[in-house]
Amino acid sequence: MGRPRTNDETVRERLVVCATEMLATRPRESVTVRAVAAAADTSTTAVYSLFGDKDGLIRAVRDRAVAGLVQDLSAVPTSADPLADLYALGVAYRRWGCAHRHLYTVLFGGVQSFDPSGEVGAGDPVRPLLAAIERGLAASVLAGDATLIALSIWGTLHGLVTLELAGALDAATADATFRPTVHATLRGWTTPAVFHGLRHAEPAP
Repeated sequence: MGRPRTNDETVRERLVVCATEMLATRPRESVTVRAVAAAADTSTTAVYSLFGDKDGLIRAVRDRAVAGLVQDLSAVPTSADPLADLYALGVAYRRWGCAHRHLYTVLFGGVQSFDPSGEVGAGDPVRPLLAAIERGLAASVLAGDATLIALSIWGTLHGLVTLELAGALDAATADATFRPTVHATLRGWTTPAVFHGLRHAEPAP
């Protein structure tokens, strides 16, 4: 009978979880193969066997982050209203970030530059955002360059989520701030006719 396999999916999962937390909360240079293996209660051999090396483990963490965010954003239904869809995508982005704070920090917190790789391939987390923007441009609801619009909206979302995760905004303040801030960003990219219509429809202060 062969030797039992010890470096299985359970060990892989522990290593990914431990690496995720360490990458999100420590300087990158302190996240060594030995440190991650010790935190996961396994050996350095397991890391090399399952991921090849430290970079392979980090790619697995980032692939998980990308796949999770893409899955949640892609699950947002498409409607006939591109602006409503963009807001719904923003809500999903915030919800995923708050529910997976360590993965969010690893993906967008500066541990590595954003460059999806591995099994996820070119799975860009903002691709659903770009698709909604392109629908808005085609319907003459939005005006401008799709990439610039996406970066503007993404920057707004990232700023709000990062402040919330850092504790700079408490839950009540984050809730009160999110909707008007995202809507203001969206309005800024609408065509003049749509912009005036939206402003006219707003309730008086």
